[in-house]
Amino acid sequence: MLTDMADGAMVDVGDVTLFVRELGERGEKPSLVVMHGGPDVGHGYLVPGLEPLARDHHVVLFDFRGCGRSSRGLPDEDLQPEYVVQDTHRLIDKLGLGQVDLLGFSTGGRAAMQFVDKHPEQVRRLVLASTTAYTDGEQYLVGWEEYERRQRAEDAAGGRLRNSTVFVWDLDLVPAYLELLEGPGSDTGDWSEERAINGDMHPWCPGDPERILRDFGKPILILHGEQDMGFPVQLARRLHAALPTSDLAVIPNTAHMCHFESPTTWAHHIREFLQSP
Repeated sequence: MLTDMADGAMVDVGDVTLFVRELGERGEKPSLVVMHGGPDVGHGYLVPGLEPLARDHHVVLFDFRGCGRSSRGLPDEDLQPEYVVQDTHRLIDKLGLGQVDLLGFSTGGRAAMQFVDKHPEQVRRLVLASTTAYTDGEQYLVGWEEYERRQRAEDAAGGRLRNSTVFVWDLDLVPAYLELLEGPGSDTGDWSEERAINGDMHPWCPGDPERILRDFGKPILILHGEQDMGFPVQLARRLHAALPTSDLAVIPNTAHMCHFESPTTWAHHIREFLQSP
């Protein structure tokens, strides 16, 4: 079942209903399906970086189960990463997209790794944006004075800044970023950080990411902000070194939300990658 809304549609994928937004027009090129991060928000914060791409690509964004305008109030046991992967697989089939290009942003990048492990035949090319294949990224933050200064400000604000001064490098853009988070479609999610800390949530990528991506064997773009304080850029360079056939694009003077800080450049890297031979 598909229910149209002003800025998207509700799509029934079996166990849950997903809020889906399509940008651009379907054509001969594969659609780009986007898995957002968090999972404490919907997909809306990613739209600024994808609107430039939608001028000549069909882009499909959706809110994970338990996020934004998708099914909410689910029992804790139904909020597990493998169900997000299952929902994505079913959504691609439901929309009749065939083989797609897949973009995973931040936490969604790790979900995308699980997706290509389980459904490699559904994906032509993979974009890993502002994400990591590793769990030891904090070592790269030690002694980074600017990060420590911004994190102190976040702590002093008691959550009011929503990590904006850490995720956005240009502090003049912080008010606009906060406004984006508070806009339609960026509602907070039901996923509990406490459950993750207590070990009640399954891994977003339960296998060995390097092995999974090598076995995937198809083109991969690693896209990252040079000043990322969520997943420091050393993690992106490390993955690129482990996957020498991958492409690496690092955007200067941007942080975790590089799609927001430099949307035209961000979209340009994706467009070039998707259109390359």
